[in-house]
Amino acid sequence: MANNNSNNSNQLVVPGADQAINQMKTEIAQEFGVNLGADTTSRANGSVGGEITKRLVTFAQQQMGGQSGQQ
Repeated sequence: MANNNSNNSNQLVVPGADQAINQMKTEIAQEFGVNLGADTTSRANGSVGGEITKRLVTFAQQQMGGQSGQQ
């Protein structure tokens, strides 16, 4: 499977997921007013990655019927 980032060792489990993740990354960056890339601070780039993680966890919890493991 082709990967746009040669330094990324993550392997996708779901074919086509890379397009969805990249779209999500672009949308969140626009929402946050962040221009992703080498000229952007790691904090700004990281805020986008953190938001992706939050949204994916929320989505997974919804798919599992709201089970989060938190009490």
